[in-house]
Amino acid sequence: MLGALPFALSAQPTIDVDLRIDADKRAEAINPMIYGQFIEHMGRCIYGGIWAEMLEDRKFYHSVTEDYDPYGDQTLADPDFPGIIDTTEFPVVSSSPWEIVGEPSGVTMVTEDSFVGKHTPQIATGSGIRQNDLGIKEGLAYPGYLWVKPIGGSAEVEVSLNWGDGEDQKRSQVIKFSGKKYAKKDFAFTPDETTSQGASLAVRVLSGTIQLGTLSLMPGDNINGMRSDTIELLKELDSPIYRWPGGNFVSGYDWRDGIGDRDRRPPRTNPAWTGVEHNDFGTDEFLAFCRLLETEPMIAANTGFGDAYSAKQWVEYANGDTSTIGGSWRAENGNKKPYDVEYWCVGNEMWGNWQLGHMQLHHYTLKHNRVAEAMLEADSDLILIASGDLERVNETDLVQVRRGVTWTEGMLKDSHEYMDYISEHFYTGRTPWSDTERGPIAEHLESMRQNIRTKAEGHRELQPKLEELDGKQMPIAMTEWNYWHRNYKYGELGCVYDIADGLGIAAGLHEYFRHTDIIDMALYAQTVNVIGAIKTTRIAAEMATTGIALTMYRRHFGTLPVEVEFEHDVLDVSAALTEDGKALTLSVINPTESEITVGLDLSGFALSDGGTRWHFSGPDEFAHNTPGKKRVVEVVETEISQPAEGLSSPALSASIFVLPLNKAVK
Repeated sequence: MLGALPFALSAQPTIDVDLRIDADKRAEAINPMIYGQFIEHMGRCIYGGIWAEMLEDRKFYHSVTEDYDPYGDQTLADPDFPGIIDTTEFPVVSSSPWEIVGEPSGVTMVTEDSFVGKHTPQIATGSGIRQNDLGIKEGLAYPGYLWVKPIGGSAEVEVSLNWGDGEDQKRSQVIKFSGKKYAKKDFAFTPDETTSQGASLAVRVLSGTIQLGTLSLMPGDNINGMRSDTIELLKELDSPIYRWPGGNFVSGYDWRDGIGDRDRRPPRTNPAWTGVEHNDFGTDEFLAFCRLLETEPMIAANTGFGDAYSAKQWVEYANGDTSTIGGSWRAENGNKKPYDVEYWCVGNEMWGNWQLGHMQLHHYTLKHNRVAEAMLEADSDLILIASGDLERVNETDLVQVRRGVTWTEGMLKDSHEYMDYISEHFYTGRTPWSDTERGPIAEHLESMRQNIRTKAEGHRELQPKLEELDGKQMPIAMTEWNYWHRNYKYGELGCVYDIADGLGIAAGLHEYFRHTDIIDMALYAQTVNVIGAIKTTRIAAEMATTGIALTMYRRHFGTLPVEVEFEHDVLDVSAALTEDGKALTLSVINPTESEITVGLDLSGFALSDGGTRWHFSGPDEFAHNTPGKKRVVEVVETEISQPAEGLSSPALSASIFVLPLNKAVK
């Protein structure tokens, strides 16, 4: 969504800063993978963000009891930061979200012939259960289904969607079941009101006794089980690659739990974070997600609690023919043709003592090599990304300390033959990553640039010293990077991003453009809600300022970096030619509260008349977008008449000027 301004910029501005750009001073091309994304099974990134299922704990991981208290304490407190208490509309479910209606003794949990998981609710005549706090939209159909086994051969069940106390504020459907096995029956409701949190779905037994296996409710406009509003924004983001399923999550994840019939996949507790892992979004769903977005998948294998055989089998499931065990399972699940997933992470943050399966460096390099070798046996064409940390020395690892190597150095020494990239991660920002709540915007931007610069310069210094690399440069995959703040409005790690953060992400991209010789890819973490570029409520989705920045640069910035020389304390400028050499793109980040006009001193370029400016800004540094409300921070298009006479950079803005050239530069 772009707002267009019909007027031209001022023809005779006062020049504040001169930019000197020489066509001969170029760097290596920007890899489009710099605009990558990362999604993890955490908070509301997938469930509540990407996946359209509306019901929490639909497979009854938690016991349904008369002690209805699904959220416990509704604040999210961090013991490391006792002064910060987060309140959120989206608390994590810590016990059953199903409330008993009718006689409590009519609902019990039984283990015999459980539909999925360890137990199933058994409900007698006159009793039922309901889930509250649902969001619905007027006029939109909500289809669903339930699996029921009637005890005694027959039963009648009423399913109802309610959004108030009146009879005209509900839709109901009576469904009959017969037989001795679980049967699946569909239902659908179309409400005539909208509520963000005031609806509920109830299941009540009218006659007989039933075992309720599982049930589902989704908005009717879902796309293959995914939220259409989120998908629309993800298409705007246009990321060329997505990493999944973690993150810390993957070190405790058994990928086999996430394949086959979704209703029969076991519910688990999230091994790294909080809440229930429903296993509704697994390998096939992720790859369908990537195909829908026309993006490249990157799968992270489990080197924490996982093993080499399981990783190899996962590669078989994705890429093997049907003669392999994994490939045969994929075919049974409806996908005979291999997915051909090329990019694979071998583990995640295995250098961190918080990581499940964390071990000493010299032991982990052995495991990395074994896992990577097994994966390559399944598909020799894989591109493997190793788990690195340039600065990490674990003081409790006496062998590492005695060797005097950082984690990345040890990986490059001992495992370089089993990797194509070495990964690095970083997060920066206000609490929890510093003690300051908010500082000057210029410092906020510099913290982002400095983290990237440290990684790039550190590798340039380290790698030539390593005899094991024999002169080869191992490229960096920055598979996680972002700002990370408190408070968490959108659930677990669901912080709000404002103009300062959007400008900071733009500054991060500028820094990546300066290090194209060694940083090949960067994956923003995480895409939705959890420190996400997109935020969602139960019924709406919106692009955060960080997503606005990523979208603008992905669409409009060039691919062939050109060096820019200028003198200014806080301005950040980057330039690149378009791939065809027919236009110069110039990006100016102005973190000040005043408009700045830049002049151009070009060598080897001849500008045509005219051009276009794309920029985003806001009324102040706190400006941000909110799902369901009019967008405050937006990309605006402005036509330029005489770019050679000066280019205007608005206050608190990031701008991309697309300037056609008289003659293409080669």
